[in-house]
Amino acid sequence: MKKCWLELADDLSLEDLPADATPGFDGDSDAAREATDRLRDELIDLQDRFHAQGRDALLIVFQAMDTGGKDGTIRRVFSGVNPAGIRMARFGRPSANELAHDYLWRVHPHAPARGQIVIFNRSHYEDVLVVRTNKLFPEPVWRRRYEHIRGFERMLADEGTTILKFYLHIDRDEQRKRLQARLDEPDKNWKFDAHDLEQRKLWDDYMAAYADAIRETSRPFAPWYIVPANRKWYRDYAVMSIIVDAMRRLDPRYPEPDYDPKKIRFK
Repeated sequence: MKKCWLELADDLSLEDLPADATPGFDGDSDAAREATDRLRDELIDLQDRFHAQGRDALLIVFQAMDTGGKDGTIRRVFSGVNPAGIRMARFGRPSANELAHDYLWRVHPHAPARGQIVIFNRSHYEDVLVVRTNKLFPEPVWRRRYEHIRGFERMLADEGTTILKFYLHIDRDEQRKRLQARLDEPDKNWKFDAHDLEQRKLWDDYMAAYADAIRETSRPFAPWYIVPANRKWYRDYAVMSIIVDAMRRLDPRYPEPDYDPKKIRFK
């Protein structure tokens, strides 16, 4: 698989990474869309075998700044995929009951069973991102959570779950354009939330929080992929390519029947 994501070197910040990059396509959106369509056909087949076999589990985590494209990516990548064996969990502001428990309590029940693909639209990472940037807990509290998260994901991986984590990387100017579109286009007005403007003021803090979270928790058993997401057509291709490559390596097969189909006759 051609590399279609960005690397966060120790001497770089997320703002140093080009959110409008299109590695491998040099801005050719038509070629990328055609490649995405071919990959979608393959994903549909792989997911059908994956679900039928019931051997492995796949957890896909999406994180992004507001307007980063989580919903759109999920909708486009999984369009046409059989809903059997696939589901999405969305993690917004925790309820009073969730706050009365440890922060991973609300997450673990949504982990995928064998044969399932589960998509996290936001995730347990909110507890080292929003909590940190909005100063909801002191630094010693959120900083020790990196170790908790590594342990949680290590346990899932050891028990047979493949984990793919995507940070959809847009730049500050692209977010401004997308927020403005929510005001200018009537069919997008419902998406606008004044709270997003308050969070936008914390952009630099979020960039630092995301960079630390990625560095602290990207491991071979639970890698982070920083996907340049200013250009939606490339974002969709990159995410699709990474998911399909992971599923190819799992090599799912339809289970062998425990009977001889040739010996069964219907009257």
